[in-house]
Amino acid sequence: MSTKNLLKGFKRPKKIEYVTEVNTPNYGKFVAEPFERGFATTIGNSLRRTLMSSIEGSAISAIRIDGVTHEFSYITGITEDVSRIILNLKQVRIKYEPEDKDQSKIIHVEMKGPGYFKAGDLAVDSSIEIMNPDLVIATLNEDANLVMDLEIQRG
Repeated sequence: MSTKNLLKGFKRPKKIEYVTEVNTPNYGKFVAEPFERGFATTIGNSLRRTLMSSIEGSAISAIRIDGVTHEFSYITGITEDVSRIILNLKQVRIKYEPEDKDQSKIIHVEMKGPGYFKAGDLAVDSSIEIMNPDLVIATLNEDANLVMDLEIQRG
């Protein structure tokens, strides 16, 4: 049986369109239709995985917090536990473009309470731009003394 006969009657997309009305710096919408029943999810997942594996970006890859031995610890004077702080740090959007792609950057942060430790506090020099500077990472009360080192890598 030839491939030509095998795909006879198989629905393939008639159009692929880029929807400009919903375009933002972090979001774009593409429409491809119609698909054979059940194939849209399969093709969509393949496209998503391919795009995500080829997009480069910067992120926090490691942290060290003074006085903390494991991720389930609490820090005196800080409302959030270490697990929540880590989850909040994962939400930080960073723009970091070193000359050498394999070069990482260590950021040293010292905060005393009361107040908020926000993502914008990580922008310690001009090589790092925080895209969501108002993101609250931790809430510090008057007893808080937070000292941490964060490693930023590009990949």
